[in-house]
Amino acid sequence: MSNPIIADAGDPLGSAAAVPAAVEAGGPAPAAVPARRRRLAALPWRCIAAWTVALLIPALLVLAIALPWWQRLQMLDADHARGLDQLARYQRLVATLPSLRAELASEQANDEFKAFYFDAETPALAGARLQSEVQEMVRSAGARPISTQILPVDEDEQPPRVRIRTQLQGTTDELLDLLYRIESARPFLFVDQMSIRSTSPRRSNVRRRVSRRGVNREVGQLTVRLDIFGYILGGSA
Repeated sequence: MSNPIIADAGDPLGSAAAVPAAVEAGGPAPAAVPARRRRLAALPWRCIAAWTVALLIPALLVLAIALPWWQRLQMLDADHARGLDQLARYQRLVATLPSLRAELASEQANDEFKAFYFDAETPALAGARLQSEVQEMVRSAGARPISTQILPVDEDEQPPRVRIRTQLQGTTDELLDLLYRIESARPFLFVDQMSIRSTSPRRSNVRRRVSRRGVNREVGQLTVRLDIFGYILGGSA
């Protein structure tokens, strides 16, 4: 057992030497805990807060820039995916063009198919043919043709149409006969518009006429205007 150190009451160094001896013996120093508290209290908290804010602000700025940029990249990726899908569909459509052209050429070479359309190189040739056929129909029906004109072609129509406007004079029976001929014509013909005006004289005028035969010729006459059209096969403006 170690001998205790006895300090003389009159020795001023006794108390100072007793504290290191107690620390070396393993006992806690009485002033250790208050010293730590003083050191913690003395830490520069304001400096730590300033450094925290200084590091946090750049992080927030980087996040504010990176987040919209990332969202923009996501949108660009989605647009790119849609563009690839559209390109694939267009490529599939383009791949079907040879077969469609072959089918169209086969149909155009079909004589039965041509019977329903005007087979002419230009709309002007088709219009001349339609004009000639309608005038022949009017004469065959017994009516009297007055005028015939070719109407402009609408280039946006597919298939294109050729149209004419004819004006004639005849009786009701002759008009019905003409409409029947148009309906049964080949290539197909269609009446777009029809205007009918009676040319019969008034009764007072009829009574004044001496010739009964002249009155019978004028009574029942109609002035008719017809817009007729047909389709062109492979016509180009």
